[in-house]
Amino acid sequence: MKTKYILIILLSAILSGCIGVSSKGIFGSGVSIAFDPRSVGTQMDDSIMQKNLAARILIKDKKYLISVRSKVLDGRIFLTGKVENPEEKLLLTKLAWETKGARSVRNDIKIKEEFNFKRSAKDILITSQLRTALILNKNIKATNYQIDTYKKKIYVYGISLTPEEKDLVISEAKEILDVEDVIASIILVEDLRIQKE
Repeated sequence: MKTKYILIILLSAILSGCIGVSSKGIFGSGVSIAFDPRSVGTQMDDSIMQKNLAARILIKDKKYLISVRSKVLDGRIFLTGKVENPEEKLLLTKLAWETKGARSVRNDIKIKEEFNFKRSAKDILITSQLRTALILNKNIKATNYQIDTYKKKIYVYGISLTPEEKDLVISEAKEILDVEDVIASIILVEDLRIQKE
């Protein structure tokens, strides 16, 4: 078991490369460390978070090694890539949120499948309606939530300031026409593992 963890950490270090080297990634061409606006401490914290998340994702399933990428900037986690179904996307989002020090998670993971225009248009409409409802509701901080709709199922994830706000978000989602199910992965602020020093 110990060698498994050492192998994962070593593999993560090799795959992530050196900080000071220019690279091409989800944010375009890399920048030399001299131009990075983050403090050295923040860069180290981000690097540790990124390696921790990569190791945990790899432990879940080795197939994510190639299909999913993560980037951490100032405690903000960005996920990209492709997965087979929405449940996998939600699982990866939860793993990211559970990473110690995570301030926010941006999940741009796509779901692999044949394109269906009618279903896709309906899902986009449902997402837009819920996004509008959250923005218009003054008791909800809409920017704290990310919404995905897949086959008339709404997946909502984010941070809620209060349990009442969480209930309001779920209630708004259930009121959207043609929605078959609402799957919420909403974390309360009080449950976050953010440690300010």
